[in-house]
Amino acid sequence: MEEMTKKDLLRKIQEVEFTALDLNLYLDNHPDSMEALMEYNKCATQLSQLKKMYEMKYGPLLNFGFSPSQYPWKWVEEPWPWEVDKY
Repeated sequence: MEEMTKKDLLRKIQEVEFTALDLNLYLDNHPDSMEALMEYNKCATQLSQLKKMYEMKYGPLLNFGFSPSQYPWKWVEEPWPWEVDKY
């Protein structure tokens, strides 16, 4: 995967997360769709990789034990992930 800026990486996470959610809803109504399931699993894997990449470079995306943090505590160091316009 090519090198992305912080903003680009966060945007990509949002895009893949939206796709995974959409596929999840589709699979709720079409549980026997092998094609949708394969696409969902592909998105889930990609999403996991993107989140890991983001957290290694920029710190945690989530708090309350959902994301590890490096020292010092990174959660409060900069604008939070949902504050995209501040990047």
